[in-house]
Amino acid sequence: MTEATILGDGAIRRQSLLGSSIENTYAGVLSFMRRNYSRDLSGADVVISGIPLDLSTTFRSGARLGPQAIRAASVQLAELNPFPWGFNLFDDLAVIDYGDCWFDAHNPLTIKPSIIEHARTILASGAKMLTLGGDHFITYPLLIAHAEKYGKPLALLHFDAHCDTWQDDEPDSLNHGTMFYKAIKEGLIDPKKSVQVGIRTWNEDFMGTNIIDAPWVHDHGTDATLQRIKQCLGDNPVYLTFDIDCLDPAFAPGTGTPVPGGLSSAQALKIVRSLGDLNIIGMDVVEVAPAYDQSEVTAIAAAHLACDMLCLLRNRKLAGQL
Repeated sequence: MTEATILGDGAIRRQSLLGSSIENTYAGVLSFMRRNYSRDLSGADVVISGIPLDLSTTFRSGARLGPQAIRAASVQLAELNPFPWGFNLFDDLAVIDYGDCWFDAHNPLTIKPSIIEHARTILASGAKMLTLGGDHFITYPLLIAHAEKYGKPLALLHFDAHCDTWQDDEPDSLNHGTMFYKAIKEGLIDPKKSVQVGIRTWNEDFMGTNIIDAPWVHDHGTDATLQRIKQCLGDNPVYLTFDIDCLDPAFAPGTGTPVPGGLSSAQALKIVRSLGDLNIIGMDVVEVAPAYDQSEVTAIAAAHLACDMLCLLRNRKLAGQL
């Protein structure tokens, strides 16, 4: 049987990192979009991995099961060419599913360094990372590794209901609401060149980041939002992080800290699909908590956002910009 005619379980049977296999959407090995499960980083343009952490949550736990849920929701995306792109992105973009980051959940002080080493290993290969969370704390150690690779400070493009810049000067704390306070204080990101989209919770100190709150998006529309994003970020190296609670709970109920008044799936997808001009050097989708989901709508939204992020990188590769 040739590579082109593999029927089922391509994640463990396909030899090449490129191309697709024929799968039943309701069966088979659940890697993200049926990509090869592999720890061999050679030749990979993008490495997908999960970080099943929810020890940093301040309200409802459960995001540790997010990576599994996003993978399961991605099966339909592996069946057809993604909309509105109209191409098989895996004809051109070599993507593997690396599995999940290992850390000892019963030894919390080891979690941050474990995630940093996980990211360092992948980034050392030259591949980009698309990480599935897990709670939002994971972005902090991922930023440390990316800043080491690409130089600091980075620009941050952050979709969220919360700014996550609440004060926290405890060096070993695990808190998914203070990561960007730490990242700014440590010079990992430049707040003047960073944008937070969809915010609808109050903080006395947004630490100088550019805020495009959810009411502004609703009032001014996605085109104006995109214009502001691109004006702020320019051609700087950008880390893109999407907390699924950026979406209104009507579209994403399966998350730990839902807040009414958020973006719709349509708004978020249009914005993300229009970010191809940005120099994106790393990406994550976080805070899917499937225990609170309804009909998997949150996981499905997260999988589509992650797929669109891959499509952005595919186009940048073909343009010689990856």
